[in-house]
Amino acid sequence: MEIQELVSYYLFEDTKRIEISFRLSSDSDDEIRNDIVDLNEAKDFGYDLVDDTNDFFGFEDEEDDYYDEEFQSIDEEQLISFLNEYYIVNQDKLPKSEIL
Repeated sequence: MEIQELVSYYLFEDTKRIEISFRLSSDSDDEIRNDIVDLNEAKDFGYDLVDDTNDFFGFEDEEDDYYDEEFQSIDEEQLISFLNEYYIVNQDKLPKSEIL
């Protein structure tokens, strides 16, 4: 069991949870798995998935207030590594596949 593809993810900043859609190597292209995982679980496994940065787009122009907002991004490789470990340890939490 290994995650073959990370289809999508969405970070809920207020609740510190991440909604993920993915496929395992054993899933067909018509199957998808969906789950919501608490980011504290990732920290328990030693992963810091959220990268807080004020320079998300690489702009340093202080005159443009639009880019002063703080952005958070997810390291997808770290996310896949965490999920692989998480579902090996917690096999009962692995979501069932759904047909698209």
